[in-house]
Amino acid sequence: MTYSLHRGAELDLLEAAQFYRREGGVMLANRFLSEFERVVELLLEYPGIGTPADELRRVHPLHEFPYSVIYREIDGRLRILVVRAHHRDPDHGEMRR
Repeated sequence: MTYSLHRGAELDLLEAAQFYRREGGVMLANRFLSEFERVVELLLEYPGIGTPADELRRVHPLHEFPYSVIYREIDGRLRILVVRAHHRDPDHGEMRR
């Protein structure tokens, strides 16, 4: 299985990495990105592991960081729709498909 990032999810990920770099340094930003990659690998192997968010989308949290990945499976591919901070507006990225 392969995956792709929605353009908005790319921006979410970039903003989060920049925040961690600015606030905690390069090592913290790299830990965040490594955790995101770990979660994506897990989802590629077990796409049904996330909690259903609605009829199409699932949510899986990152460990040690207050973020979740919102995704869906389309034709055997994983589509990352949102990388959402837990403190962010819960409607952020809701229209992404």
